[in-house]
Amino acid sequence: MDITGKLKLINETKEYGSNGFKKREVVITTEEQYPQDLLIEFIQDKCDLLNSYQVGQSVKVDINLRGRDWESPQGEIKYFNSIQGWRIEKLFSDNDDSTIPPVPPAEAFEPADEINKEEPDDLPF
Repeated sequence: MDITGKLKLINETKEYGSNGFKKREVVITTEEQYPQDLLIEFIQDKCDLLNSYQVGQSVKVDINLRGRDWESPQGEIKYFNSIQGWRIEKLFSDNDDSTIPPVPPAEAFEPADEINKEEPDDLPF
């Protein structure tokens, strides 16, 4: 599965426990009729994938849905879901800076009425 949208938040990498478990969270705002803010977790070596991204960029994130249960001390069972990212790529949009400069409007150009007045038109069509 994948999710596309704009990066709203990129948290720092956090370590948990003595075994060095790492997790980094991002929030993606989907671009649909009813936008959703989705929290996506990147874990362990996938945390570094986010280093070259910035808030506001449009991205596509490949995800896995994870679910687990938990039993409270009172014996009640609860279920939790998480969204885990494993790949991210930048999407290009009209708002992104690119290496191709914009085309000036037609009014910026002078008419070319005098081109090739001296040369005869000898094309067969």
